[in-house]
Parts: sequence; C-alpha cells; structure tokens
Amino acid sequence: MGCAYAQGVENHSSPHSSPRTAAFFDLDKTVIAKSSTLTFSKSFYQGGLINRRAVMRTAYAQFVFLAGGADHDQMERMRTYLSALCRGWNVGQVKELVAETLHDLIDPIIYDEAASLIEEHHTAGRDVVIVSTSGAEVVEPIGALLGADRVVATRMVVGDDGCFTGEVEYYAYGPTKAEAIRELAASEGYDLARCYAYSDSATDLPMLEAVGRPHAVNPDRALRREALAREWPVLDFHRPVRLKQRIPGLSVPARPVLVAAAAIGAAAATAGLVWYAGRRRAATAA
Repeated sequence: MGCAYAQGVENHSSPHSSPRTAAFFDLDKTVIAKSSTLTFSKSFYQGGLINRRAVMRTAYAQFVFLAGGADHDQMERMRTYLSALCRGWNVGQVKELVAETLHDLIDPIIYDEAASLIEEHHTAGRDVVIVSTSGAEVVEPIGALLGADRVVATRMVVGDDGCFTGEVEYYAYGPTKAEAIRELAASEGYDLARCYAYSDSATDLPMLEAVGRPHAVNPDRALRREALAREWPVLDFHRPVRLKQRIPGLSVPARPVLVAAAAIGAAAATAGLVWYAGRRRAATAA
C-alpha cells in the first residue's frame, strides 16, 4: 500500500546523504492522557450524532480504556463495528462540531512530559512521527498541534459524496505500524538502529522492536513485563497541561481541512468503544 497513509503534517524533508533519525510516538495514553476518540463524545451528543445512553456508555468505555487499555480481540471488534457505524456520515455536519471543540478538548490532556520529550527530539535534529491506530482525521490535527513532522494513522474510505463508505483503507495497528516505520525509514533515510519509539501498549511491540531505542510509557501489564525483561526504559507520565500555558504565546495553526474530517474517525471509534463497553458490562453481569 506504500506510504500514502504516512501524512506529512509539516513536511520539511529533503534528501540527506547521511542517515537521519526519528522518534515515533503512539498517541493515546502515551502523548495524551485519554483516548483521542472518546474525548469527543460530548461534542457529538450536542450535535445529535449520538444519544444520551451512548454518552454514558462512552464514559464507562473511557474508564475501561484508562484502567487497562484494549487488547487485540477488543480492537478487532471495535474496528468491525466502527466501519459499519460511520457509513454515510456527512463530513460537513461533523466539521462544525470538531472545529469548535478540538483544541479545547485535546490541548488540556497532552502530557507535559511528552511535550517536553517532543521538543527535546526536535532540538536534537530528529523528526517526530505520531503513529496511532486512531483515525487520521483525529491524529493529523493533533499532530499539527504538537508540531509533529509526520503522522501514520488509520484511514477510512470517503466516497464522491463526501461521506464515509464504511470501508477501511488502511489500519494502523500492530505489525502494520512497524511496516509503516520501515517504509518511512527507507524513504526518508532514517537509521532505525538510532531511532526512538514510545508506546503504552503491548499491541505496539512490533513498533518498539523496529527501532534501536524503544521506550515503554505508562505501560499496560504485558508491555511492562516485556520492557523489564528486555531492559527497556519505562517512563511514567502524569502531568497533563495546556500547551498554551506551557508555551506562552503559542499560536495553534489553523487546519480547516484536517479538522473537518476529524469528527468522522473520532465519532466512529467512539461508538465502537461504546459498543464494546456495553458488551463487556453485559457479559460481566451474566
């Protein structure tokens, strides 16, 4: 599929004769303190895209996600459900909702430690790449906010009518993240042995294994075990802070096209987690 899914947020790349380096960051619970998709549930409720019951279930799903994350089977169920859910959603309708709330919702949940780390990598001359299973429509604006050079994220098919068809064009998950990193390394000249990677989830082991300097951030149990066994650094991030408070005078770049699409991927994934949370609660009750 090539690197068509590797979107340059601010692409300053040019051919280099010597190997370059990059830092690859997962997004949810690594750079931001919550699920990037679930965070939009209130906005979608106010816009009429989801009902009150879904909002309550979303709150529960957010709790489940923060408590233990989602394993492979859960992610697969969510992918199947969200693909069907978003079919026919109009980009124009959701554009207003996300444009009004994107920065207010995401900016306060960015980890201060992650923002500092991104700055350090840029200062050292490394590219910063966000690699996330969340929809590109969500990840790209967040990447722009963080000053990332590129993003790799899940992409869904949009029809000629400007609506999602319900099909997934590219799923940035597990081994496909590692494949994307290797393709970027080949096209951009990254020396993976000198590159860094950061994630909270054991599902990202292929991505972490693809670089010479992997780091576990707020790791789930499985990843913590692996990190300790392999003697990888384990980082704990605890301090979400508004970027505007952290960097006085910061001007958030306007990304109207990216913001326009953000709600579709976010809403779809939100509903997928809502659906899973309901199933899990029902199974527990049974």
